Amino acid sequence: MSVPVKVIFDCATGLTQEIPLTAEEIADMEAKAAESLVRYEAEEAARAAAEAARESGRAKLAALGLNEAEIAALVK
Repeated sequence: MSVPVKVIFDCATGLTQEIPLTAEEIADMEAKAAESLVRYEAEEAARAAAEAARESGRAKLAALGLNEAEIAALVK
């Protein structure tokens, strides 16, 4: 696997440099990626829970005898 690089562009000269990341920068990048994945998974779980609660509520309203139009009017 190749070493990740950072690209530095000097506007004054128009030159571009590709500098390999240090071990510390790579570790920081990997830690941020892991944190991002954990946050994404938590958000997805929260969305799934909210959708399940919404569907459960709709089912309970239907069990009370409300039709789809009445449920739609209550749930927006």
